[in-house]
Amino acid sequence: MSFRVATSARNDIIFYRPHMYPFSAQKPGPIGVFDSGYGGLTILEKFRELLPQYDYLYLGDNARTPYGTRSFEIVYEFTLEAVKKLFGLGCPLVILACNTASAKALRSIQQHDLPHLDPTRRVLGVIRPTVECIGDITHTRHVGLLATSGTIKSGSYPMEIKKLFPDIQVAGVSCPMWVPLVENNEYDSEGADYFVRKYVDELLDKDPEIDTVILGCTHYPLLKEKIRRFMPAHIQLISQGELVAKSLKDYLHRHSEMNSRCSCNGRCEFLTTESVEKFRESASVFLHDTNVKVRNVILE
Repeated sequence: MSFRVATSARNDIIFYRPHMYPFSAQKPGPIGVFDSGYGGLTILEKFRELLPQYDYLYLGDNARTPYGTRSFEIVYEFTLEAVKKLFGLGCPLVILACNTASAKALRSIQQHDLPHLDPTRRVLGVIRPTVECIGDITHTRHVGLLATSGTIKSGSYPMEIKKLFPDIQVAGVSCPMWVPLVENNEYDSEGADYFVRKYVDELLDKDPEIDTVILGCTHYPLLKEKIRRFMPAHIQLISQGELVAKSLKDYLHRHSEMNSRCSCNGRCEFLTTESVEKFRESASVFLHDTNVKVRNVILE
């Protein structure tokens, strides 16, 4: 089986065979960053701010986004395809910069697939780094979660919080309209106000004692100002970018063998399952830069 990579906007195609990128290769490679759409770019941006020396290869499955409403089986299948792709392109470490993928696929990939693909490589998610700080922030021990329906249904956040902080109660609300608002560049429109207020009010009605709210989707930082406007001032809003970046820095510091396998040339490239032009247009909302090096890939 082969896959193809379009190497330019002119759709020049190069065919790669999987054996050209053996999973056991020890040559240093970029850190892979995966998301179902564009929200993971908010995580990547923080990586590049805190750890600019590393190379990054971002893969967005933009043709099949969103993942939030898809079944566990489909999210796992799509995420595994992306991980294999990034491994095949030389990434020794892949970050699932997607809460839905982290919730529905990460554990299965870590436990069942990595041992067969390459036990020396690693796949990490964004939920655990986000959860680890909660205990020091909440005073009432009541925490709210705003996320996609897939992340809410998975129960991953309450489960991880319970492991670390069994006294904390978690109330969650799914926000199905927020990702489309962001990806269609409508997040700052007046029309977005209705849906932001709707989900915030629903969360606070569930548990009025909440004093900390996790933004459990990597798209949501672009809505943070609006969310703040409709949220009581005493409530702390937790977005993921800086937390996950600090966690990655700590991980690489503690795992010198993985750190040595991550190439350091300060480069960043992007892959998309959508058209290159569409990616550049939409990614500019997150990156504030239209001059990005993008290639098209097919996942299979």
